[in-house]
Amino acid sequence: MATASIPPTTEARDVFRELGYTVSDGGREFVAERKWRRVFVTVLCLDDDDLDPYLADGGDAPRLRCFVTWRDRAADLQERLVAAKPPYDWAVIGIDRDGEDFAVMEGAPGSP
Repeated sequence: MATASIPPTTEARDVFRELGYTVSDGGREFVAERKWRRVFVTVLCLDDDDLDPYLADGGDAPRLRCFVTWRDRAADLQERLVAAKPPYDWAVIGIDRDGEDFAVMEGAPGSP
């Protein structure tokens, strides 16, 4: 079982590969591509209290963003993103601690 302070980076890459995406190299932030869709993925852990460094649009970064965390923290992360109102389409993926299952939570209704 993974500890709370270790982000599910490997699990996040596995989820996107299972969904048919090509995943770029990188650490906790990477790009996943499939057909016309290009998603900028940011993997977070329980210790990431300050979201500001992760919310920037990044200029040339894809307009689709996905934040990945452990499943028991996904609802909290979604609420924090709704309150932050980032300027792009986003979703949250919550991964089970065993890495076997995941849930996708969409962005705020009416978000860009």
